[in-house]
Amino acid sequence: MPLYEHVFLARQDVTSQQVETMVETYKGVIEQNGGKVDKIEMWGVKSLAYRIKKNRKAHFTLLNIEAPPAALAEMERQMQISEDVLRFMTIRVEELETEPSAMMQKRDRDDRKDRDRGRRRDDDGGFGGGFGDRDRGDRGDRGDRPERNFGGEN
Repeated sequence: MPLYEHVFLARQDVTSQQVETMVETYKGVIEQNGGKVDKIEMWGVKSLAYRIKKNRKAHFTLLNIEAPPAALAEMERQMQISEDVLRFMTIRVEELETEPSAMMQKRDRDDRKDRDRGRRRDDDGGFGGGFGDRDRGDRGDRGDRPERNFGGEN
């Protein structure tokens, strides 16, 4: 049976539980037509590069599917009908990834950075990070610079 990676984007105002319900519905369609869903990854709400149907963000979900083409066609047909699905893309692959996708690995790295960032302190014992908290010192006389005329008058 062919193997597919399928990603779909659901509207941002849909709850996570509703997205899970949608996933279960589409999983049921695949299974009724003789296929199976090997892996489901909820990537969460992410910003879109451009507006899609007046939405700036969307719930991203990945499905690894092993199914006949007819099952996939039926699932895609139902996604086209749904108002909650903004976009979807299915790609046929030679083998399915068993480990977490790059998006899930990135999320784990970002979570660790956020936890570490909260614990770091600057030399003064406070939390730094801004440029406005440093004193640049006395800059002295700037008379050694040549005078520039930007107004166009000579």
